[in-house]
Amino acid sequence: MSTDVKSLLPIAQRAVEIAHEIVRTRVPKTISFKGHRDMVTEVDVAVEHAVRDFLSQETPEIGFLGEEEGPVIRDGSGLLWALDPIDGTANFMHGIPLSGISLGLIQDDRSILGVIDLPFLDMLYTASDGNGAACNGATITTSKADDLDAAIVSVGDYAVGADAEEKNRIRVPLNHQLASRVQRIRMYGSAAIDLAWVAEGKSDACIMLSNNPWDTAAGVVIAREAGALVTDAAGRPHTMRSNATIAAAPAILAQVIGVLAEAGA
Repeated sequence: MSTDVKSLLPIAQRAVEIAHEIVRTRVPKTISFKGHRDMVTEVDVAVEHAVRDFLSQETPEIGFLGEEEGPVIRDGSGLLWALDPIDGTANFMHGIPLSGISLGLIQDDRSILGVIDLPFLDMLYTASDGNGAACNGATITTSKADDLDAAIVSVGDYAVGADAEEKNRIRVPLNHQLASRVQRIRMYGSAAIDLAWVAEGKSDACIMLSNNPWDTAAGVVIAREAGALVTDAAGRPHTMRSNATIAAAPAILAQVIGVLAEAGA
């Protein structure tokens, strides 16, 4: 199916505006656990319902995947919206302003459109395939970093859940390797922020050793359209089936992949 991606961007932005209003006006009161140390609030669920309902009216032919309630698959378009209603729920619950609403559009396992709203920082990131990336309407580009020694690199959260100990075995040596190579390590607690800030040049690279579509669909296309290289842990082009999500300024990607290899990732 031929897709006019740019024409879908205003719809995605309106969906995120609806989510923004909910996040900014509701205080999380009910907290549920969907796994060990893995939480969801009633605000997450309310956002997902509102966005899903809006998109089902505006784009009934496009499927929908939400973090909290899973997929609604529709035949015909080959497209799928992917939503993280609040990326950085733990930050949100604790009043830390590093959380975001992340809405991406996927075609054939590849992100082609993304909107990320950081509602407590008043920052809105947008991109569509082939049309560049913007923050609050102004064009953004990734950093010109050319050596890890001068780079700020963000890393994804440590894993939680039943198999967290095994997943985290690699994260400790990775942080050890990075600590001796980069200018600073940062852990923002939000995949959306990790990718958006690489796109904007606030960070020079990010490393996430996981790849849930709702976490990364929006940020991957925003980073890519801003000029970052986005790959899996082995440096192969990123897809929604990748085992990890690595985004970096072009000149330092090979060094980042090298550190991953040294850490055994």
